[in-house]
Amino acid sequence: MFLIDVSPMENRTLQLTIADGFKQSSTWMKLLKAILAIFTKLQEDAYFRQVRVSFYFRTIVWANGADVCPDVLYSFASGQPILI
Repeated sequence: MFLIDVSPMENRTLQLTIADGFKQSSTWMKLLKAILAIFTKLQEDAYFRQVRVSFYFRTIVWANGADVCPDVLYSFASGQPILI
């Protein structure tokens, strides 16, 4: 599945449209809280050291589902902007 459209709505809500026609409106804050919860665990040194490469996703991942976009990794490591 991939995203084909996004529309900002009131109260920081995003309406997402997926390629299969599925549409859903959700508040950004709800998504942000979920994302932050995943990355909070990485503040624990022992958990952070459990990082691995996912050859399926082609990026770094942790067991709780946290990952980082490979384009962001490259940009951060190289100092180069992300090219679209």
